[in-house]
Amino acid sequence: MRSTGTAVRAANRLTAHWASGVGAGTVFSAAGVWPLLALLADGAAGAAREELEEALGLPADQAGAAAREFLATLAGIDGLSSALGLWTARFVELRDEWAAGLPTGAHGVLTGDAAADGRALDAWAAGRTGGVIERVRAELVPDTSLVVASALVLGADWEVPFKGDLMPWGDCDRAGLTRTRPGLDAVSVARTPSGAVTVATVRGTNGIDVLLLLGDEGLPPGEVLGMGIGVASGELTAVSGSQLPFGKAGPGLRLEKLRTASPEPPAVTLSTVEFTLTADHDLLADPELFGLATAADGTPGHFPGISAAPLGLSSGRQSATATFSAEGFRAAAVTLMEMVWLGWEDRPEPPYETTRAYAVFDRPFGFLTVHRESGLVLAAGWVSDPTPFPEDDAPQGLSTPPGRPPSP
Repeated sequence: MRSTGTAVRAANRLTAHWASGVGAGTVFSAAGVWPLLALLADGAAGAAREELEEALGLPADQAGAAAREFLATLAGIDGLSSALGLWTARFVELRDEWAAGLPTGAHGVLTGDAAADGRALDAWAAGRTGGVIERVRAELVPDTSLVVASALVLGADWEVPFKGDLMPWGDCDRAGLTRTRPGLDAVSVARTPSGAVTVATVRGTNGIDVLLLLGDEGLPPGEVLGMGIGVASGELTAVSGSQLPFGKAGPGLRLEKLRTASPEPPAVTLSTVEFTLTADHDLLADPELFGLATAADGTPGHFPGISAAPLGLSSGRQSATATFSAEGFRAAAVTLMEMVWLGWEDRPEPPYETTRAYAVFDRPFGFLTVHRESGLVLAAGWVSDPTPFPEDDAPQGLSTPPGRPPSP
């Protein structure tokens, strides 16, 4: 599997750099961060521009075009939906050259009401991800003046579905998945001086694959992910299953000769577990990784190519989720970069005055559904037990008989 294009290669490098510092039990999308960094670099100056160039892996004067190339690549992937949004306060005037590179219809307005604007961003995220991500945990404040965001949603149904099973996992059982398919090349093994990684490729019907990566015991998650990225991009060679030796061929992988009652082709039996991961990332917790240290230092003047306004980066966040099931894979990520107006003495006074009311329904209440034209009440009710906040539920059982996959 090889990726082409300057922007794709640069984004994959950011994925590898990010992966080098992550731990277990997380999910992230550098593909959701990279185009935002490119747009910031396109309008940055000085040290902020240089740091963003380093994180992007390409010159800042190419960043705007690369961002558009990258967004076009995303738009052409079957099974992937993507969106880019920009919101500015009414008094922030964007540079025409920078704004011209944004998708049509991407520009919205911040009202200055942090709570209301936060709800609007949550609604945007939920709408763009089909409700998979309902909140983006924006850190809006009254002087937030610019927000740029990306949303990605992808899905793939497996060419060969899995069957449910029980998978031994430490000292307990988990919801397992197993399947057998002809051919040996759905598995491969990559090796570096640090160790080996077994790669199992699960193919989707729409051209999206999921690579499952099992490293040598003790190999850090970042190295395992980095090796997988190298295999996916063609920068690291993996030995395919048909070329592997019999016996222990890689982490968790054995090749054996079996006797069968009738002729059967070589095949791979893959056993794994169902999983759902969610994570929230503070991009400014490691600002050097994303080239944002200077951009977020609290001083104005870093983004003259975006606007003449004294803007400074105040936060960068990502919310992500991924689910691997018997039928397929689903994932979503929403990334936000927020800027505030630095220097209140330079901020123009809003020219208008208004009154705003706030209604909070935080105890039992009734409702009516009314046909507007006739006034007909179509439904009515009383709300005393609203839907609880969703929580993860432990599996209650499996529809297939328990079993044990063969130990590699």
